[in-house]
Amino acid sequence: MARVFPQGRLVYGMQLPVQSQSTIYAEPWEAAATAADLAEVARAADRAGFGYVATCDHVAVPRRLAGPMSTVWYDPVATLSFLAGITEHVRLLSHVAIVGLRHPLVSAKQYATLDHLSGGRLILGVGAGHVQEEFEALGVDFARRGAVLDETLDALRAALGPEEYPEFEGELFSFRDLGQLPRPAQARIPVWVGGSSPAGLRRAAVRGDGWLPQGDPRHRLPAQIARLRELRAEAGIGEPVEIGAITEALYVGEPGWDTGRRTLTGKAQALAESLREYGALGVDQIQVRFRSRDRAELTDQIAAFGAEVAPHLND
Repeated sequence: MARVFPQGRLVYGMQLPVQSQSTIYAEPWEAAATAADLAEVARAADRAGFGYVATCDHVAVPRRLAGPMSTVWYDPVATLSFLAGITEHVRLLSHVAIVGLRHPLVSAKQYATLDHLSGGRLILGVGAGHVQEEFEALGVDFARRGAVLDETLDALRAALGPEEYPEFEGELFSFRDLGQLPRPAQARIPVWVGGSSPAGLRRAAVRGDGWLPQGDPRHRLPAQIARLRELRAEAGIGEPVEIGAITEALYVGEPGWDTGRRTLTGKAQALAESLREYGALGVDQIQVRFRSRDRAELTDQIAAFGAEVAPHLND
């Protein structure tokens, strides 16, 4: 079992700005932001006691999707390695790495090195992917991406284990007598599986140490969590799974500007009371997101959340 955070406490993390700029969530200021902005936000999260910072993954975005998705997607291994060198405590999450696009030995080399260099701070978040042209360009069967991901995860379990010469035999991948050092610092890399489809939920239940829902609102979570636990029990897996949720957009205090009708705003105690409901639903970690007009406002929000809201998440 590769549990990351203590059981019975609601932990908080965040997806970093700048490194991915889909129009669904990116703030206008991010378009002109730099590596220095990304670094300062990560440092702010580290100082504020965030459990993790997360980065996304796309190799290439087709022109037809570049409008809504943008083409700004930093490489997760390069980005998390950069952040590992400038932070001290915060965990480093790929949310999510499309590991089916790459041979598992390539991913194992990258992520084992990242875990080694960061002193064991990696959380490997994985997902199936959804951009067909990306798969086609890299020679991976898009229609079979679920099956490809399943076998990739099985291969990665072997390749990220303690053995210098890991062994795996599958339909798509097989390897033996091929040594890879350094090994990860962690005895077992925690794997969190993203996705809220029936297939994604099943994959998280059977192959994951944690589940990263993609956009499930609060009212959908109880049924999804119940199904996840049911599937896990059917598979004979006794260890508890680490359950996540992505919160509504937040703003600590009174914004004085239009943050959108779905944003939770107000005093720290009120925000904490609202967010505690996630814990009551069975959620272990919440991924928070803040509305902001520039880097300074975002780092102020991160600091305020850590100092004023977080102490009340487990009241």
